[in-house]
Amino acid sequence: MRKLVFGILILAAGWSSCKTNDGKTSLPIFGSRKAVTKTVNGQSVTDTVYQTIPKFSLVNQYGDSISNKNLDGKIYVADFFFTTCPSICPMMARNLLTVYNTFKSKDDFKILSHSIDPKHDSVPVLKKYADKLGVSGNTWWFVQGKKEDVYTIAEKNYLVAVKQDSTAAGGYVHQGYFVLVDKQKRVRGAYDGTDPKQVDQLITDIKTLQAEPDQK
Repeated sequence: MRKLVFGILILAAGWSSCKTNDGKTSLPIFGSRKAVTKTVNGQSVTDTVYQTIPKFSLVNQYGDSISNKNLDGKIYVADFFFTTCPSICPMMARNLLTVYNTFKSKDDFKILSHSIDPKHDSVPVLKKYADKLGVSGNTWWFVQGKKEDVYTIAEKNYLVAVKQDSTAAGGYVHQGYFVLVDKQKRVRGAYDGTDPKQVDQLITDIKTLQAEPDQK
């Protein structure tokens, strides 16, 4: 876990792509991995199996049920926020709007913003928040679910720290990363959502990811 967090922090700092054997640009894959050996046509073949985002069940701003199945075949960006956040969330939302406006016409792209305050952030509250940002359609989903489930997937799978803290502004503390996930549900990058330069890098990396053979 610590190594993965360290790797993502390096990526967010600017190291975001590498070259494949054929000279093409490809994004690294983050998370735990293991080698799996199987027999194919009588031959022993070893494949690398990577950590992926697990099953989840949430509700979006339209009251629709959203699960991991809704992200099948999609590249997406995940982040964590709450609608009454007085600190980094407004800046994150403005920067994520740039990403939304760049890719909203792409059928295979989504944004998934998870509320860390589901008690307050009901479906109507999320819808009002989306409307205020000028977000419509189904490219960007603002979602809420069971608090313990959201916090677990944030820290264990997306590697974004979140917690309730009565001493903090707004009552919650969370990191402002935008996490890039590929069509195989593997983490491919993380970017400081309060830094426009890193958001620009995210946009560049989404385009790089879209060009990878197994993402087409």
